[in-house]
Amino acid sequence: MIFNPPFQKATLVKRYKRFLADIVLDTGEEVTIHCPNTGSMRACISEGSDCWFSVSDNPKRKYSRTWEIATTPTGHLAGINSVRANNLVVEALEAGVIDELMGYRSLKTEQRYGEEKSRIDILLSDREDDGRDCYVEVKSVTLLDEVDGRLQGFFPDAVSGRGTKHLRELAAMVQAGQRAVLLFCVQHTGIESVAPAAHIDKKYTETLMWAVEQGVEVIAYKASITPAKIKITESLPVVLKVGESI
Repeated sequence: MIFNPPFQKATLVKRYKRFLADIVLDTGEEVTIHCPNTGSMRACISEGSDCWFSVSDNPKRKYSRTWEIATTPTGHLAGINSVRANNLVVEALEAGVIDELMGYRSLKTEQRYGEEKSRIDILLSDREDDGRDCYVEVKSVTLLDEVDGRLQGFFPDAVSGRGTKHLRELAAMVQAGQRAVLLFCVQHTGIESVAPAAHIDKKYTETLMWAVEQGVEVIAYKASITPAKIKITESLPVVLKVGESI
């Protein structure tokens, strides 16, 4: 995902009302921009730090600027535009980067499915050696947190009833004879492994463990992040239990 022109640099003042943030431009002007992240952005916000934003030429938008990259309290970069995660994964699939999901000849996005009326992020089908469809749910990971004295990437960063519903839907697809994959898209340069955030959302963690027992696959891939390009580059281990990765 190449950005032309590259994102512009500014200084973060604060995030507020969930979808807004104030920044200071290089000119010294303070402006309000859109924050495209519905989560808590826990451990992503460091007021007074560098941030980067994109600019839209859509005249109907109230805020033409969109916050894209944050500098975290640990000094790492985090891609906070969670909407980009799905596109990053689609690009990686088309480039053959995600080994576990290679070989499918059909790729569709935002398809309705399941009894709980969800939309699957990516639906893969028409694989020569596997007649099953593959339902891929993408989750953007930006939380680097310290638990029991060690730093670890976690999802979710806030209680997520919606995320728990998606796990139930994925498990139902496996029970119906299809393939289902939860893919953690890590948009944080400091995260080296991903775990369910039991200290934040116990219900999500319990449901994830149950879904894995039903046959849902869980994988994680990390993106490199610069103001000019964000690109999925490598797989990361998923830690479901302390000391055990998949």
